[in-house]
Amino acid sequence: MFVIALTASAQNRMTPERAAGIKADLAGQIDAMKKQAQVMNDTVFSFGELGFQEFETSKYLTGLLEKEGFQIERGVAGIPTAFVATWGQGKPVIALGSDIDDIPQASQKPGIPYHAPMIEGAPGHGEGHNSGMPLNILAAMAVKKVMEREHLTGTLKLWPGIAEELLGTKAYYVRAGLFKDVDIVLFAHVGDNLRVTAGPGDRTTGLVSVEYTFKGETAHAAGAPWRGRSALDAVELMDTGWNFRREHIRVGSRVHYVITNGGDQPNVVPSNATVWYYYREADYQHVMNLWKIGDDMAQAAALMTGTTVTSRLLGSAWPGHFSVPIAEDMYQNITKVGLPQWSAQDQALAKALQHDLKVPERGLAIKIPELKKPQPLSEDDDNGIGGVGGGSDDIGDISWVVPTVTLNYPSNIPGGPGHNWANAISMATPIAHKGVVAGAKVQAMTILDILTRPELVDKAWDYFRNVQTKDTKYQTFLRPDDKPAIWLNEKIMEKYRPQMKALYYDPSKYDTYLDQLGIKYGEWK
Repeated sequence: MFVIALTASAQNRMTPERAAGIKADLAGQIDAMKKQAQVMNDTVFSFGELGFQEFETSKYLTGLLEKEGFQIERGVAGIPTAFVATWGQGKPVIALGSDIDDIPQASQKPGIPYHAPMIEGAPGHGEGHNSGMPLNILAAMAVKKVMEREHLTGTLKLWPGIAEELLGTKAYYVRAGLFKDVDIVLFAHVGDNLRVTAGPGDRTTGLVSVEYTFKGETAHAAGAPWRGRSALDAVELMDTGWNFRREHIRVGSRVHYVITNGGDQPNVVPSNATVWYYYREADYQHVMNLWKIGDDMAQAAALMTGTTVTSRLLGSAWPGHFSVPIAEDMYQNITKVGLPQWSAQDQALAKALQHDLKVPERGLAIKIPELKKPQPLSEDDDNGIGGVGGGSDDIGDISWVVPTVTLNYPSNIPGGPGHNWANAISMATPIAHKGVVAGAKVQAMTILDILTRPELVDKAWDYFRNVQTKDTKYQTFLRPDDKPAIWLNEKIMEKYRPQMKALYYDPSKYDTYLDQLGIKYGEWK
């Protein structure tokens, strides 16, 4: 095994001059695939599928990868829309991932700088997850050609983040062992600039997503209310308890909820009601503390109302920690690639949206930010502050089992609120297409570095073992009986999919999705 690994590493090595020439070749290949980038990006945008229901998207992407010679394993980790596409052999094994789900009620006509739903109330790509897997496919296609030509050993694995907006799957991927033989994970997530994070995630939190269902007894709400036991009362008491408790938890904690079932009709005492909570904190133990508080409140609310309560875990995420050696290498490739050349129309669209959102009208990014130095997390619990809050992403779980980085690429417009129709406006326009192409170049160049510089993999694992996980060990939030919540969003997609199908992109008839929708880029009222 050791001799084979040494032989493969020696075979893959090349001079810096040769590597620079191949990187230029990769960039040229990806530029030549701009049309494919546009078609893939726009097609996935038009599907607009919510988490766990990404059936059209998964079918389309696996079909593309099969045509490129990848072996497809479908339904991984018990998730129908999940897959792993594999090509190559031997070490290093490089896994390329990106999310593919979208946002409820974010349907939006692309290229229009104000709220203009394609279908009122329907989901849409208000996070930009339509762009990441096309980026990875472009990078993999270009690298695959180089590997074949240069006789480089290595294995590429492409996989989608399913139901990321629900934090619903990556912990299950880890539990299923999808990354047990992987050397490096390169993740891609849409942003408004080219950047990569080194070390602990910047403003990211851990999370558990927990659903509480209360059971009571129905009765006539006017004729015999004393005979009822209101499950909705229990939900409201739990929510009230949390709204008082917020003053007495760490400042960086985030607790938010929606009532997904409040009963049937006002004249019937609700016998069942459901509330769905997200508990976010800076680390595993503080997330678990919030979860314990929530469970105690649920039991207390049940006692106060004479009801019973059950709960189930719908999703989870560890806070991310990203490989410093790989991030530093990727940043060098970011500086080589540079930002796209934005047209006057691109900048005009960005500034028009920013004007509509009443945020600074600075347009699209024209300067790459510096690589931030890793910042140690505060361990001072006595000050009551903790983390600074922020979003969560279940790529965090993967980052704690294999060296991982996340590439952000500039397909979105700065100033959007996130998880919103406004963040969908650029996502089937030249802005998104240019961002995907730039990101694919960075991804491909970084893959080449990993393939041809075995010391980079060694450094990544040295950092992982001796810095990142020296004092912090990964413990999954999943319990043995927890299963992926694959039923989520099923009813919503059943409602809207028939209307959405009529708007699926047909590249055989239209050059771009904007053309199909009758939108002239750069022209709006």
